[in-house]
Amino acid sequence: MIKDDVKLGAGVRVFQPDLVNLYGCVIGDDSKIGAFVEIQKGAAVGRLCKISSHTFICEGVHIEDGVFIGHGVMFTNDIYPRAVNADMTLQTEADWAVVETRVRSRASIGSNATILAGITIGEGALVGAGAVVTRDVPDYAIVAGVPARVVGDTRRAPAGAAEAGRTE
Repeated sequence: MIKDDVKLGAGVRVFQPDLVNLYGCVIGDDSKIGAFVEIQKGAAVGRLCKISSHTFICEGVHIEDGVFIGHGVMFTNDIYPRAVNADMTLQTEADWAVVETRVRSRASIGSNATILAGITIGEGALVGAGAVVTRDVPDYAIVAGVPARVVGDTRRAPAGAAEAGRTE
């Protein structure tokens, strides 16, 4: 489902429009969106991005140009999520504030990574598959693990290694 309030740039490709959930978001020119992706209101995807299947991009996530997001990547926007208040009433939007997350230009995030709220992933950085990112990732850093730790630099990795997530 692509709601009427979605702003799609020129040349955007949504591969299976009936198998996505896009509402209140902005998708930049020439970006590609895979099946089973949800992008919520207030989220933005830059131009020339690739968002792979089964990815969740929540409100407050800002993805700059030329970013690759692997399959099943999960973003969060609340540091202390709760269903109810102290008095056991269900929380509403008035009970919490969105914590913004930013992915800088040309960064890549591997499949099944989880990105906690309030994080900035630096320009040209690479997040390894399955990583849990709990703190900012410097520009051009390669991070992997749980929690994610810097294991290399995309500017010094052997040819092709950064794309494959290898540093050796």
